This record gives sequence, C-alpha cells and structure tokens, in this order.
Amino acid sequence: MGFKIKKGDIVQVIKGKDRGKKGRVKRVLPKEGRVLVEGVNFVKKHVRPRKVDQQGGIIQMEKPISIANVQYFCLKCGKPTRLGIKFLEDGTKVRYCKKCNEIAEVK
Repeated sequence: MGFKIKKGDIVQVIKGKDRGKKGRVKRVLPKEGRVLVEGVNFVKKHVRPRKVDQQGGIIQMEKPISIANVQYFCLKCGKPTRLGIKFLEDGTKVRYCKKCNEIAEVK
C-alpha cells in the first residue's frame, strides 16, 4: 500500500488529542499504516534500570500516529490539503496540492 505522505513532509493532525498540531514526518511505517510526527503524540513510559549505572523512571517519548489522522500541510496556501499525483512533460511523477496546484517538495 503506497502512501502519498513521505518522510520530511509537514503534516497537521486532524483527529485525536493532538488535533491542530503541525509537525514534520520523521518516519513512515507502511505495514502498520502509521507515521511518526515530530512533537506529536507524546506518551509516558515507565522504564526499569537495566544496568547498574542506568537510572529508571518515567520518560516521555513520541509514538507513531495513524496515517488517517494526519493531513499534508501546504506551506503556500497555509491549509491542510489532499495530495494528487501527476506526470510532468519530461515524464517525472510529482505530488501536488489539490487546493493551489503547487508541487509538494520533500525537504
């Protein structure tokens, strides 16, 4: 299953506890249908000390969020939007914003 959202895209969360937050995609997990977004979906994890010098406690970490709950954020229009795919004259395949027809660049 191919997703239009790629690593490095800026996305906005459209559902869940972090609704409205924007962040850059760190990682796409296609088998699980999830994405890891910077600064979104923080959870607290209890860790035990494993080694003598390691300290245990409660750490805060980011967890992946469902790809259905995020939408690509177009920097030109300033809105969350859907992406389309088209072929240019030279035969290259590009993603574009369906609201303003701007080509989506992965940075």
